[in-house]
Amino acid sequence: MRRRIALALGGAAVLTASLASSSLSPAVASPGLIAAMQRDFGLTAAQAETRLGQEVTAARVMPAAQRAAGAAFGGAWFDPALGKLVVGVTDPAAARAVRQAGAEAVPAKVSAAKLDAAKAAIDAAAKANPAPAAVSGWRTDPRAGSVVVTLRPGAHGADVDAFLAKAREAGPVTVATAPAAEPFSAGTVGGDPYYINGNTRCSIGFSVQGGFVSAGHCGGVGSSVVGWDGSAMGSFAGSSFPGNDYSFIRIGNGWWTAPVVLGWGTVSDALVRGSWVAPVGTSVCRSGSTTHWHCGVVEGLNETVNYSQGAVYQMTRTNVCAEPGDSGGSFITGDQAQGVTSGGWGNCGSGGETWFQPVNEILQTYGLSLVTA
Repeated sequence: MRRRIALALGGAAVLTASLASSSLSPAVASPGLIAAMQRDFGLTAAQAETRLGQEVTAARVMPAAQRAAGAAFGGAWFDPALGKLVVGVTDPAAARAVRQAGAEAVPAKVSAAKLDAAKAAIDAAAKANPAPAAVSGWRTDPRAGSVVVTLRPGAHGADVDAFLAKAREAGPVTVATAPAAEPFSAGTVGGDPYYINGNTRCSIGFSVQGGFVSAGHCGGVGSSVVGWDGSAMGSFAGSSFPGNDYSFIRIGNGWWTAPVVLGWGTVSDALVRGSWVAPVGTSVCRSGSTTHWHCGVVEGLNETVNYSQGAVYQMTRTNVCAEPGDSGGSFITGDQAQGVTSGGWGNCGSGGETWFQPVNEILQTYGLSLVTA
């Protein structure tokens, strides 16, 4: 066990590439991450490196750009065509300050505060009266200037109509259609997993001081965990699902932590150096014990996903594929941890969408800190 992780860390430490295109502190990504982006985005290695550098800049510009927009802030997203952060503003007078902060400014129909308030009202109503099963989820979309409510294909009925009517009372609503998301846990199969109570397989998210974080639906507090080699790792010290989908597994028994995301031999391991939040439109890659490495983009932040087990709030939506057993696995942009895999729809043969629970919320909830390189 120790030998295996040490080799993974050593490989990641040696095989790195500096992204000199970032105007801030350089991002460092493994060649495997670059290769995965080449495969999933159709980019050359140089284009992938350039994009990662631009995304690092966008993530670090975002807090200042939001402050510059003030009450006129209408949301933000990364635009790969421009190679920079774009900020919507409801007041043209704020555009100059946003540009001075390093972002592009465009008109926005509704402020982010109003959209967030509308979504929060829908969340509150759903907590009091659970949403119909035909409602897949809901999210704010600053580019559309509305809350997007997603329905399962063919969804109809009085309960759906009532939910939509209540949602429209909260603010502007757009209706979309997509398959329902389900958690990506699975029964015991081979690979490189961790196992919960001997019969459920999930994937490690990120190493933290004292253990690692993963998905909450993988196990409840006190559930025992064994590693890929069958040896005891520890147990769930914290877990939340539904409502949230995150957990903290405290380890011992000779196991130790490393600041890497595994490449499973398909790509090189990726070093973890922090947890800057990636804006919408940013590339993101996922590592899991079933389907290994796959990449896509962040499609939405702060989305509510209505699983059959109940709604989960403050999720991030991506177009990265995943399959059962990938639950709890790592979402990473460059060298920045993003979150742990929760669930989705589709597969890595035909495509789909996957949601993750942001890692910073998990760290804050349990008072944890990432193990970083």
